[in-house]
Amino acid sequence: MVQRPLDPARPQGPQIDVHYAVVPALSRNKAPDAVFFFAGGPGQSAIRLAAPLAAAHARLRQRRDLVFVDQRGTGRSAPLACADDDDRAALQPLADRSDEARRLQALQRCRQALQALPHGDLRFYTTEIAMADVDAVRQALGIARINAIGASYGTRAVLSYQRQFPQAVRRAVLDGVAPPDMRLPDAGAADNQAAWDSLVQACASDAACARRHPALPQRLPALLATLPQAVRLPHPVSGQAETVTLTRETLLAMVRAPLYNPAFAAALPAALDAAAAGQWAPLAALGQVLGGPGGGFATGQHFSVVCSEDLGPGAPPAPPALPASAPFAGGGTALYQAACAGWPRGAVSPAFYTLPPAPAPTWLLSGSLDPVTPPRHGQRVAQALGPLARHVVVPNTGHGTLALPCLRDAVARFISTADDAEALAQPADCAAKLPRPPAFQPPSGRAAEGRP
Repeated sequence: MVQRPLDPARPQGPQIDVHYAVVPALSRNKAPDAVFFFAGGPGQSAIRLAAPLAAAHARLRQRRDLVFVDQRGTGRSAPLACADDDDRAALQPLADRSDEARRLQALQRCRQALQALPHGDLRFYTTEIAMADVDAVRQALGIARINAIGASYGTRAVLSYQRQFPQAVRRAVLDGVAPPDMRLPDAGAADNQAAWDSLVQACASDAACARRHPALPQRLPALLATLPQAVRLPHPVSGQAETVTLTRETLLAMVRAPLYNPAFAAALPAALDAAAAGQWAPLAALGQVLGGPGGGFATGQHFSVVCSEDLGPGAPPAPPALPASAPFAGGGTALYQAACAGWPRGAVSPAFYTLPPAPAPTWLLSGSLDPVTPPRHGQRVAQALGPLARHVVVPNTGHGTLALPCLRDAVARFISTADDAEALAQPADCAAKLPRPPAFQPPSGRAAEGRP
């Protein structure tokens, strides 16, 4: 661990401990440039991801240490966790999860509890300050240059790190690009809508899907028009049926979650048809695929970052709103706006929102079907980063292209290649022929068509 001032302007003021974990290289003759992993969210603990990521990136570990830093506010580094972040919170009633008013009240209680902590000045958890912590870890480990891998929000962290410490970066990999000027809550609506529209179009283009789900284009708008309504849903842990008042945002969250992964999104047409027939359990189950409360996520850190950077006074203007007729119009923004109204905001420099030329070879990876960090963000960032940047769009892939083993191998070659130009040109098209998963057909549907 390294000790860091809570407020960088007061180096002798209150201190916090920034924890990190190092998974050592397997080779005795290891390379000096370690690989640093930047977690997503914002709010994820990098250390909690160390075991699965070390296993997934075993090829990188052959000659390089893997370093996982719990960003301030997450994991063990001055955590800003709310009561609902505890793994036990998965047992809470479904009504508590789906009621926006209750969620806002819980966030307000959490903010008050966090502010009472010794490290509870919520203004000092911005990405810029956190990246200075990461560089302090680099220096403590005696590493001259790092290879940075970030996913989702972690790509914003990497972009901030290499802007602040360009001399310390040897290679950078951005998986699912979330640029600093993105305004996460506002951009989400348009990107979710695009992913939904893509699913509808794919079904219309597939004869079997179009035959089984002819009403799919109208299905989601029609269901939204019936809300709010009380429905019976099984609790994902206990299995006990509970009555929940289904709201617009709750339904959109159920649809949004499976869009992250095309394999789960393939089940949406059947689940929405079932919901239209009054059977909401399949759609509710799909809504849980991203996980419920808990899992090492720090909600307080999440809102400290978003309220300061995405909805703060210096943030770029909001993008144009979707037409009111679009199902995802306004989706997800109301809770953020309400919570951030009373959340302390940290100072964010104007430079934070800029994208200077990349100081080192940088790969940007985008899933073509990603509902939150689609290729449009990666393309814009790659253009700004200049000749040392390369944007790779992976077809028929959702959020997180490095879930594909062949992409991890490609990244390992990119990082291991000594020459910059050769590294940038390494093959990255291993998933170019990956097909989109066909629409899921429940077994009862096959039986109805007389199929085995």
